[in-house]
Amino acid sequence: MDTRTTTDAQTRPNRPGQALCGLDEIPDGTAKGFDLGAGDEPLEIFVVREGPRVFAYVNVCPHTGSPLDWQPDDFMNEDGCHIMCHTHGALFEVADGFCIAGPCAGDSLTPVKVEVDGAGNVVLREAVTDGP
Repeated sequence: MDTRTTTDAQTRPNRPGQALCGLDEIPDGTAKGFDLGAGDEPLEIFVVREGPRVFAYVNVCPHTGSPLDWQPDDFMNEDGCHIMCHTHGALFEVADGFCIAGPCAGDSLTPVKVEVDGAGNVVLREAVTDGP
């Protein structure tokens, strides 16, 4: 059961240069979800922090098409080393979104281009689409 609501994630415009949050708002080894765009069905993405680096993906499992988190911002496995689909336990590499275990092994998450700017903000490098 999906217990999340659109108010759980933070809604941001879907445009290049858009600040999502400060890097310090994402603890190392965790992830944070965001809704991009406006309207009834904003695009859900999430950003994973690994030290000073960030990686972002569209919040859709390639196996089921469902969101990876079943609770807000719960995207990582227990030790924080892999992204995990909480629907069926698939594991994905943080750096490239490649599925290493589970029913979608060999598939990948759809990447979102983000970077940390000089002020320490996580920003979109380009607008995001919901497909590869």
